[in-house]
Amino acid sequence: MSNKKLAILGIIAAVMLVWAIIQSKISNVSRKVSTGTAYLVSGVNTDDIGSIVIKSGDKTLTLKKQLGSFVVVNKDNYPAETNKINDLITRCMEIEVSSQIVTDNPANHEDLGVAEDNAKVIVKFLKTNSEEIVGIIVGNTKENGNGTYMRLTFEDKVYEAAESPWIEIDPVNYIKKQLVALTRIDTAQVAVSSPEGKYILKSITDSEDLELVNCPAGKKLKQSEAKSIFTVLSNLDFTDVIRNPGDLNFDRQYICRLYNSTEFTFDIATKNGLTYIACKAVYTEGRPESIRKDETEEQLKQKEEKLLLDDKAEDFTARHIGWVYEIPTFKAKYMTMPLSDIVEDSEETDVIETSDPNAILDTILQDTMP
Repeated sequence: MSNKKLAILGIIAAVMLVWAIIQSKISNVSRKVSTGTAYLVSGVNTDDIGSIVIKSGDKTLTLKKQLGSFVVVNKDNYPAETNKINDLITRCMEIEVSSQIVTDNPANHEDLGVAEDNAKVIVKFLKTNSEEIVGIIVGNTKENGNGTYMRLTFEDKVYEAAESPWIEIDPVNYIKKQLVALTRIDTAQVAVSSPEGKYILKSITDSEDLELVNCPAGKKLKQSEAKSIFTVLSNLDFTDVIRNPGDLNFDRQYICRLYNSTEFTFDIATKNGLTYIACKAVYTEGRPESIRKDETEEQLKQKEEKLLLDDKAEDFTARHIGWVYEIPTFKAKYMTMPLSDIVEDSEETDVIETSDPNAILDTILQDTMP
């Protein structure tokens, strides 16, 4: 066979190999499309969202945008946590469904749990004028547990999603529930007051123990209970929030002062077995005076730090003014613990109550006589 024929055969073989590869790729693409997935929601500008309405059974949650941020309408328009809102939107926008339609007949919607009156969850994204942008209906889970039926509110087409997004319906779960998180090392003292009286616990330098100011005679501080009172603000969360109803009797107080001169005050009230607090903060050194041209860099730095502390205290007060928070029972216990529960009798050495040396000598002689 001539070299020319061999070259032609080689070219033909190369062309056939390339064609085989192309055919293989086309086949693979076709297979992925036929068994692939697609996003249930597409083409939504999230900046257009003015409110979000979530329904589940007889519960309805409304999140509304105000001044660029969302509030929880069900909680008197308390500010929602931005991360929680972003997570909700992301979960809904990233729902993947099979490209194959389960049904487009409305008569089948109720059986699949995607009718609006029997759906497990419905999430609607609305514009500021309440016009619906898109609505997502989460229906029944398949009998084998692999897949959930879903559809959009404005379409009859039903799709199957391998994973169903977790949608929170409890309004409190869209709120940042942590009020404060103060470290033990930054806390200088704590004052607890009630109609029964007041006491102050102070930190002791280079010691884990605490000091009870003006400890009653014959008593000593129970360090375990005192430390629980002293560190109750290390992670203070609330379980519910309401607008101050104006009928609560705030007859107790818990005040925490930090070494940086920031003071947190919690007014405490109880009603129907629940404990409520109202909180505020103040920088006790006051806002620094205006800056002078002849001040050193160190002086300027100190003033800047004080300004920041004063700003933080004002922001804390502004954020919580007018609101009342329900706190857990175990937290309320330590914020309202009476003095009698944190002291115990001190150990004293028995002393013979006499000043007569002859009496002491007679006692000794009597004990030694046979």
